[in-house]
Amino acid sequence: MSRRPSVVVLDYGSGNLRSAQRALQRAGADVAVSADPQAALTADGLLVPGVGAFAACMSGLLSVGGDQLIGKRLAAGAPVLGICVGMQILFEAGEEHGERTAGCGCWPGVVRKLTAPVLPHMGWNVVSRATGSRLLAGIGGDEMFYFVHSYAATAAPRRPASGAGAEPLTSWTVHGESFAAVVEDGPLAATQFHPEKSADAGAVVLANWLGELR
Repeated sequence: MSRRPSVVVLDYGSGNLRSAQRALQRAGADVAVSADPQAALTADGLLVPGVGAFAACMSGLLSVGGDQLIGKRLAAGAPVLGICVGMQILFEAGEEHGERTAGCGCWPGVVRKLTAPVLPHMGWNVVSRATGSRLLAGIGGDEMFYFVHSYAATAAPRRPASGAGAEPLTSWTVHGESFAAVVEDGPLAATQFHPEKSADAGAVVLANWLGELR
């Protein structure tokens, strides 16, 4: 029997920690909810959740040194998965209520309020899968995922001309306008939707991510 991968759900004061923990356990991981730096650095995978405001999430993340933990893991090629606002804070900045807050800067780009007739974008929606997506492997084009957000990255993250490596792989969803629903970039991946609340399709996403950890 293969070893169950170890995952730390980073506890930095954001909500939704236990539902993420349970979903990962069902998908086949040994999961701890922790802000301990050593645990976060040595686990096979680090999950960065996030609900609420970009600025509040960044404040909580900085308070536990989460930005440094993410940076150290990525420098070592160790997998990180961001969910919802945990995806948004991986970008360069977020704009809310006329204020700009610096993010982790893993990807260029600014997270901003969607232009849509109804906000928040709350409920089920399809994702247009990018060719070669590993997180969405095995998921049909009509499968739906659960979203709860008003802000998103509406431009694909690109590397500067001097940057090394392939461009991040972006899968899209439309609510008023197109926005990045999934970004995959080597050891760093993120979903704007909540896989832990997305029934069978979300369970496949988490299982696919865990498969990358083994």
